[in-house]
Amino acid sequence: MNTMVIMSAIALNSVDNYLPINQLHQGDTKKLIHLLEPESIALSFWSPPYFVGKQYEKNETFDDWQELLKTTIQGHFSALTKGGFLVINIDDILAFADPQMPKVQAPNKSKLRSGVTKEDVLAAKKMYPDYNRRQLAAILGCSEQTVDRRLNGNNIRGGKYSLQTRVHLTGHYLERYAYECGLYLYDRRVWVKDPTWQNSQWHSSSYRAVSEFEHLYFFWKPGETVIDRNRLAPSEWSEWGSRGVWNIRSVRSNRDHEAQFPIALADRVIRLLTDEGDTVLDPFMGSGTTALAAIKNKRNYIGFEREQKYIDLARTRIEEELNQYTIPLL
Repeated sequence: MNTMVIMSAIALNSVDNYLPINQLHQGDTKKLIHLLEPESIALSFWSPPYFVGKQYEKNETFDDWQELLKTTIQGHFSALTKGGFLVINIDDILAFADPQMPKVQAPNKSKLRSGVTKEDVLAAKKMYPDYNRRQLAAILGCSEQTVDRRLNGNNIRGGKYSLQTRVHLTGHYLERYAYECGLYLYDRRVWVKDPTWQNSQWHSSSYRAVSEFEHLYFFWKPGETVIDRNRLAPSEWSEWGSRGVWNIRSVRSNRDHEAQFPIALADRVIRLLTDEGDTVLDPFMGSGTTALAAIKNKRNYIGFEREQKYIDLARTRIEEELNQYTIPLL
């Protein structure tokens, strides 16, 4: 049956030299970003690879990751409309192995096999100054290895030979890359999500916190920006439109894509910063969530994605979404 889409805002780009809107484009974001029509994107909302060892980034180095972010951000200056926004959703810390980092000495007393402390060993040595390690162990009722660990502080988290995990902040990289091309940090918000208990290697073995929130960095291209509070209901403006902390549940199942963000997150950003008929870009489209939110709110979309399996997934989800807005032709 012939159908038509009840979305007058969505139309194909008639300029052959630029990438058409309302389509997904497979390829390298660093190259595709330069094929967008200048000053055509009102909002770019995306979540880049986090450099945390996902399957799709397993061959990337930290330098590769930085270059990807830098090139993508700086390619936005031409594509964004004057007064438009680039919003990046990212976990503000990275954690990965660093061979230069000293070994972390962090005995977990709640999990020690022996209750013997360093003070116990020192007290025994003071009482029996001529005893060797084996004799001290016999008196204390522990192993020689325990005596050695307590005396020499060599209880290294992760083992004596494992690389240690170093934590990096990421926000300053984003700000620097944006500023270098003429974009300015406009705002930062916090997305509070479900705590990633199962994915945290530190939950019970250090003082590091589990991941419970991510950041949204808002970058602005100089130009007139219309502030229209009528885009939201008064209750929405007070509950989240003007609030710095957004509480939104995570995607509960990531079987189709291992790093989905909730459509509610994209929905809020799109409704807050754009009008009907505007075009929204996601240069790391993944499973198509940003496009779904754009369609739902009568915005145009354009997306880039490197992996064919995610292109196929996103297109399927987009078709299903569009079918909700169709009626038979008379």
